[in-house]
Amino acid sequence: MTATLSRGLQQGGGTTMPGRVARAVEPRVVPLLSRRLRYGTVVVAGTNGKTTTARLLAHILERIGLHPVHNRAGANLAAGIASALVEHADILGRPAGDIGVFEVDEATVPRVVPHLAPRVTIFTNLFRDQLDRYGEIDYIGRLWRDTGRGLPADAVIVANGDDPLVYEAIRGLPGRHVAFGIEDDRHALPAMEHTAEARYCYRCGTPYEYTFTYFGHMGQYRCKICGVGRPALDIAARDVALAGPDGAAFTIVSGHESVRVATALPGLYNVYNVLAAAAAVLHLGASLEQVGETVKSFAPAFGRAERIAVQGTELRMLLSKNPAGFNEVLRTVLSGGTLPVVLIAINDNIADGRDVSWLWDVDFERLAGRVGRVVVTGLRAGDMALRLRYAGVPDDSIEVQPEYDAALRSALRLASAQPLFVLPTYTAMLALRDVLRQWGAVGRYWEH
Repeated sequence: MTATLSRGLQQGGGTTMPGRVARAVEPRVVPLLSRRLRYGTVVVAGTNGKTTTARLLAHILERIGLHPVHNRAGANLAAGIASALVEHADILGRPAGDIGVFEVDEATVPRVVPHLAPRVTIFTNLFRDQLDRYGEIDYIGRLWRDTGRGLPADAVIVANGDDPLVYEAIRGLPGRHVAFGIEDDRHALPAMEHTAEARYCYRCGTPYEYTFTYFGHMGQYRCKICGVGRPALDIAARDVALAGPDGAAFTIVSGHESVRVATALPGLYNVYNVLAAAAAVLHLGASLEQVGETVKSFAPAFGRAERIAVQGTELRMLLSKNPAGFNEVLRTVLSGGTLPVVLIAINDNIADGRDVSWLWDVDFERLAGRVGRVVVTGLRAGDMALRLRYAGVPDDSIEVQPEYDAALRSALRLASAQPLFVLPTYTAMLALRDVLRQWGAVGRYWEH
């Protein structure tokens, strides 16, 4: 009833308010409902990739005959998870599904995980993000470590072995640890990026020695003093072939088994997302062959490499919300050569992070000389335009359009029937999709 009222009054998608009401009526609603799920729950936490990983995981589970209860719209705070559980239960509290798949905000892990008692917990990565809200990433790592100590001994912890921050946070926790990562040095960077967070060993303070890095601080690392380093990978991506913004193909290797997969998800960062989902479902009854077959049919989530046909142009929307993620998006969209136009939308609402100083850590210098026009919009369009000027983008190549509708129309006109890449922060992405919905190009995001 709350969701219907919220949508009817155009006050939102009804993805969080039902949970708030339900928790006010019964504070124990999350543990009461989640523990009625026959096959338990899976939690996905991390800075980047939560929505894509959780959706892919649910997609594979559906293909093997399970019925996931899932916060598909990405409402990943406690109220959003309660809303998903209530939505998928009848009046007597009987769940409509048999397994829970919940993406969880990285700082909300301590408030949710003990109540969900997850069978599998996935930790995707840790990057600097929304410092005004989270503080430094060391704090998030401590939250994960403290929460993880309460996991049951038979729990499965799936963690990014290429991320030293993640593996330090889960090292020594109870349960079975499953490490995933990439093993293909053809995609290694010539030097560590300035956005890399993990430069020093958290045990002894010695600088890590990186054999190679893929992006940010992801890669093969080791401390020469105390010996802490990347764990042996239980599941890995090899022979990675990137097709720029059009997707990727690679071989997933798990033990003595392997399968070649193709996905419409672009970039190395999405290779990690596929690996995370694959590692989890292998412990939930799926075979590696089923993973390979199902990944092919997976369509990107709203705003995450989503493709939208509008006015004869294919619009590709790639959420970009922190330095490491934005750099990977830029690398991906520019890998196919020069572009006539790129649309960048920057907001500083609470869900985006109120501090936009992180824009100065993004390598927007890559756009100079490689994009004909950059259209900027959103609440902080002026800040973005200033950053582009310092990045070497000529003033006459920067177009400031504070209104989303005008920005979209201008960018579509300049795209000249070529794909239009739209790089927004979270609430800017929702605002742009709302304009596209009014045009009839997309549905509501919670229905995607």
